[in-house]
Amino acid sequence: MKDNVRTTVTRRGLAGLAAGVGLAVALTACGGSNPLATPSTSAASGGGGGSLTVGSADFPESQVIAEIYAGALNAAGVTATTKPNIGSREIYVKAVQDGSVDLVPDYTGNLLSYFDAAAPQVSADDVYKALPGKLPDGLAVLDAAKAEDKDAMVVTKATAEKYQLKSIEDLAKVCKDLTMGAPATFETRPYGFPGLKQNYGCEMKALKPFSDGGGNLTLQALLTDDVQVADIYTTTPSIADNDLVVLADPKNNFKAQQVLPLYNKAKMTDKAKEALNNVSRILTTDDLINLNRAVSGSQKQNPKDAAASWLKDKGIVK
Repeated sequence: MKDNVRTTVTRRGLAGLAAGVGLAVALTACGGSNPLATPSTSAASGGGGGSLTVGSADFPESQVIAEIYAGALNAAGVTATTKPNIGSREIYVKAVQDGSVDLVPDYTGNLLSYFDAAAPQVSADDVYKALPGKLPDGLAVLDAAKAEDKDAMVVTKATAEKYQLKSIEDLAKVCKDLTMGAPATFETRPYGFPGLKQNYGCEMKALKPFSDGGGNLTLQALLTDDVQVADIYTTTPSIADNDLVVLADPKNNFKAQQVLPLYNKAKMTDKAKEALNNVSRILTTDDLINLNRAVSGSQKQNPKDAAASWLKDKGIVK
């Protein structure tokens, strides 16, 4: 069994660190240096010949996508540097707004919910179409990739065969007999037990809470039949590595989460937009799985090196 890529700080965990925002804003308002800036990157985002700074959240997948964006921009003749590990969505959105960074990779559904918690859109097209109207002045998004990192109901191959499971609709017929492995919040979140009941009539026998974001503890519980269903993100390599089955979600219980750049309009040129949209045209979920495996699996590859290999494989960098 190969290493699972998930860390305890997942992209869903980015919604709970608002205290850091207050610190960043307070220091900036008091005339202090921007806590997000470093000497090597602040100059790049301050207007040095139209150069761009690409930020990332504080988990590996975001970091490697940021390196891909920067590499594609440089290959297109747009000078770009990266500023990884900025923190939660609350922090990196503020960074894009104040120009500490010029763009960051994000996920459509979570970004929409960040600006409108009550947004009803769930499908990929609807979420993407709703986003521009929810963004504050000065911010915009580019094309969304087919690549998607979202929650999924996952079972072992044995469980799928035993109960004839291909979708959550199939699961609904036996939910009452099965235990779910997921974060404790799954019991009350709209996409958790409430959504499963509303959309599919699925009421699980019980919830066994795990705090590892679909990581190794959740995986082991699933493989040992301690739980029969688990909430694991779709770009987690352990799904393929352990021949697990992702149940289809035809009623979109889980909001679409396509990868796309969130950017500040002030410095974004048409040339830069074209380079970034080209990445989105070819980036797939399978690419993210393989990149996650390279960076956070046994290889422990540097995100910049993993991104460079992907860019070369796709012909973006010669």
